[in-house]
Amino acid sequence: MSPQDALPSITLTNSSKPSQPRDENDNDNKDTPPTPFPDEPLEVFFPADKPSRRKSSFPDGNKASSSSSNNQRPTSGRRRTSFFVHGFLDDHRLQDTSRTNPSNHDHEDDTKREDMIPDKTTSTHTEQEHHTQSHGGLASVLEDSIDNTSVQSRLLTKKELSDMAFGLRELTKRLSHFRLKLKVHNIFLLTKAHDETLIGYTRDVTEWLLSKSQSGGAHTVYVEDTLQHHKGFRAVELGKGADEGSQLKFWNNKMCTLDPNAYDVVIALGGDGTVLYASWLFQRIVPPVLSFALGSLGFLTKFDFGGYKETLRQAFAEGVTLSVRLRLEATVMRAVDRDGEGKREHRDLIDELVGEEEGEHTHRPEQSYNILNDVVMDRGPSATMSSIEVFGDNFHITTVQADGVCVATPTGSTAYNLAAGGSLCHPDNPVILVTAIAPHTLSFRPILLPDTLVLRIGVPFDARTNPWVSFDGKDRIELLPGDYVTVSASRYPFPAILPLGAGSEDWIDSISRTLNCL
Repeated sequence: MSPQDALPSITLTNSSKPSQPRDENDNDNKDTPPTPFPDEPLEVFFPADKPSRRKSSFPDGNKASSSSSNNQRPTSGRRRTSFFVHGFLDDHRLQDTSRTNPSNHDHEDDTKREDMIPDKTTSTHTEQEHHTQSHGGLASVLEDSIDNTSVQSRLLTKKELSDMAFGLRELTKRLSHFRLKLKVHNIFLLTKAHDETLIGYTRDVTEWLLSKSQSGGAHTVYVEDTLQHHKGFRAVELGKGADEGSQLKFWNNKMCTLDPNAYDVVIALGGDGTVLYASWLFQRIVPPVLSFALGSLGFLTKFDFGGYKETLRQAFAEGVTLSVRLRLEATVMRAVDRDGEGKREHRDLIDELVGEEEGEHTHRPEQSYNILNDVVMDRGPSATMSSIEVFGDNFHITTVQADGVCVATPTGSTAYNLAAGGSLCHPDNPVILVTAIAPHTLSFRPILLPDTLVLRIGVPFDARTNPWVSFDGKDRIELLPGDYVTVSASRYPFPAILPLGAGSEDWIDSISRTLNCL
């Protein structure tokens, strides 16, 4: 009986000799992971009752005898993009290659390198050391890899948006398996400047950080400029009492926008709102954020303030685990009055957004935001419910009759989205959540959309009321008939610092602790 007659279904078998076991003492192969199959071609056997075979299923004897390079996957021709996640991943690939070619490091500045050590609780390669830029150096690389004149994510092609989303997922997966050691010198301290209790805590943390003997090094601590002359903070005393090499400086909103690379880490003292404020301040590149719980909620605050000294010592000396959170880019689009048309109610928003293009711009961009939680479009001060059109890419999804619509990230699924009846969503899920707020009928249910989709929520031209839109609860803007908001995955994610060894279970623990529902 031939092998083909014995097979009940399609089977893949190796047509060549099995691979030899790897010698544990072979140092040349120590960093080379075992491959699931050797590089020889595979032969496909079909059952006898289905004799038809494509010619491509036969093994080519000429290819089998050719060099091994012919059997390798062809090199990707993808052009270099302006998304920093790809730059970060390409840097890792170069480092993987350089480990087998040490000469590639001859011209690198070792003083700017950091240890990126696999976490023993999540990685089996505990003896390998991986090197990457410290955040100061990493931020510079990220900034250089982004073209300041590049288009926003809402204008990317489907392939470019998919590449960006895939790169972000790969970055998140890689970082979750490593302990990242940062050379922390410049520290951005964030708190509620109007809360007297938190100001006292902020002073204690600042004083400890400025003490080289206690914190383990010389640091430059940046606090909000409103505390410079605050009587309870006593900035002058802190500045005089700082150890040699340490300094107390003050930040403002403009500094966060112009030079986010100046800070190695953000320490947030407060609740989830303080973490959202950190995301609001850093609209482009965000330094790693280490948050202490001093508020009413704790979905985003991962550390207890009572042990802040030991937490910071461990983070500075042993490293941190990062969770890269998806942010959304939201842009307000204003309807443009056409020549010769005095009234807008004769126009149709659906035709203009998904209909045939007429060669003229119907809308213009106004403001753009990168948000961590949600974009909420609601009826505002009006007592009448809103009529909202929802579009995905180039198709019309539905018309919502409700008090509003909440578009949330997985991180924001525990905020307004949950209160509106939406689902809880693990932050590792690459989705966008859309939930109607008090819908008029039950025909519209909460939905999950892929993060590769460009969502548009707009006001019909014949709307009776003007809805309002807010971004992470800030900057409420009134929308006029014909206006809409685009929502898409942002090129600038939010890196949150987790306790060492924390993984996917950290989110489950926070949900169970905060909501008492699991």
